Amino acid sequence: MRGTLVFGFVMVAVGAPLLSAPARAEAPTRQLRVCADPNNLPFSNDKREGFENKIAEVIARELGADVSYTWWPDRRGFIRNTLRAERCDVVMGVPNGYDLVRWTTPYYRSTYVFLYAKDGEFRVRSWDDPVLRRARIGVVAATPPGDALVRKGLIRNVVSYRLTIDLTAEHPGQIVEDVAAGRIDVAVVWGPIAGYFAKAQRVPLDVVPVPEIPDLAVPFTYEISMGVRKADVDRQRELEEILDRNHVEVRKILEAYGVPMVDGPLVRKPEELKRGVVGERYRQ
Repeated sequence: MRGTLVFGFVMVAVGAPLLSAPARAEAPTRQLRVCADPNNLPFSNDKREGFENKIAEVIARELGADVSYTWWPDRRGFIRNTLRAERCDVVMGVPNGYDLVRWTTPYYRSTYVFLYAKDGEFRVRSWDDPVLRRARIGVVAATPPGDALVRKGLIRNVVSYRLTIDLTAEHPGQIVEDVAAGRIDVAVVWGPIAGYFAKAQRVPLDVVPVPEIPDLAVPFTYEISMGVRKADVDRQRELEEILDRNHVEVRKILEAYGVPMVDGPLVRKPEELKRGVVGERYRQ
C-alpha cells in the first residue's frame, strides 16, 4: 500500500500508537453564505460565472472559507426570503444606503448609460440631443431613465422592457441585443448590464454615461455596497476590511466584465435612503 514492504513496516511500527487513538474530527470549514440569483448575468448565476460570484470568491479566500449560496430570483421579496430569513448572510450588490440591510462601504460606483451602434446615426451624448426626437428608445420600466424621458417629453419614443422578466423567454441582455439588431435605436440601461452584453455583440456598441439632471428626483449614478443583516456590525466591518485590502483585484474583475465605473471617493452613507434603485431585489 505504501510503495515498498520496508516502508510499510516502518509506518506500522511508528504509527501503531496512533491507530489505537480515536480519530480526531476535522474542524468545520467556514462558510461564506451568499444570497444570489441563479440566473442573472452579469451579476450571478448558479454556474458561478457572474462578477458577484467572482468577488465572493475573493472574500471567501480572505476568510479562509468556502462560498455557499442560497439561490432566489432577483425580484420582489428577495431580501425577505434570503437575508432576513437567515438562509444566508451576505448580499453582494445593494445600493449604498439601502435601508433593508446594513450596508458596507461601497466597492464600486456605476451609472446608467446611453447605448447605441458605434457607427450608426444615433450617437447620443445628452438628454437634449436632437436625434432622440426621432429615435426608438429602449428603457426598462420603473427605472430612473423613465423619469428623465418623461421630463424631456420623449415618452412617446419609448420602447418599454419589463423589470421583472420571465427568464424562460427573456433575459436582461435583450435590450442590448435589440440595439445591436436595429430593433431599437438607443437604449438607456444600467451600466453593468450594458457593458457586459455589449461586449458579446457582433455590432460595435458605444456605452456612454448619461449626464445627471440636477432637479430630477432620482439619480443615475449609484455606489454599490454589500449588504448584511442590520444587527450584523462585525460582519460589515470584516467585509469592509477585506474589500479595502483587495480593491485592486475587485476593480480588475469589474473591468473584465465591462462594468462602466464612475471615479471618485467611495464613502459609506450613514443614513441616506436611495431612490430609483436598479433591480427588483431592492424592493421589500
